[in-house]
Amino acid sequence: MSRRGRSGGGDRLEPPYIVMIALIAAILLLLALPFFRPGGAAGNLLSGTATSTAAAPYSTQFALCGSAPRIDCVVDGDTFWIGGEKVRIADIDTPELHPARCAEEERLGHAAKMRLRELLNAGPFALDRDGTDRYGRTLAIVSRDGRSLGMMLVSEGLARRYAGGRRSGWCG
Repeated sequence: MSRRGRSGGGDRLEPPYIVMIALIAAILLLLALPFFRPGGAAGNLLSGTATSTAAAPYSTQFALCGSAPRIDCVVDGDTFWIGGEKVRIADIDTPELHPARCAEEERLGHAAKMRLRELLNAGPFALDRDGTDRYGRTLAIVSRDGRSLGMMLVSEGLARRYAGGRRSGWCG
């Protein structure tokens, strides 16, 4: 009686093993994605926050945000979009625009927004990401040649230092 068995010596992978290997590869790829964010900031996969990492210089032209898709635009004096990522400048607070609580706050808020756009458009800058806020915005120190753009706004009277906590208004 002849024995009929499988040929090939058993070194071929069976279909269930192929599926399992593909699934493991897909999971590893998903876990690696935060390491390929702009600027190379590796994310903390459990908390969803980025580690503090200075990025390679960014250089783009910023518009003012409107109804068009928000790619590279300025929202207000301390918030902007770059490459589709919403960034909140971490070291400053600027007057509110949406809504402003008085005419002086609106005037200062508009001036801060225009000045931030000017500063961002003036040349390459770095983002030192430091997590996200409760609104999902990336918190970052924005700098050029080692100088914080936020502190430039402070020195011009268009912002104030911010280190957390409740802020008072800009209406005197």
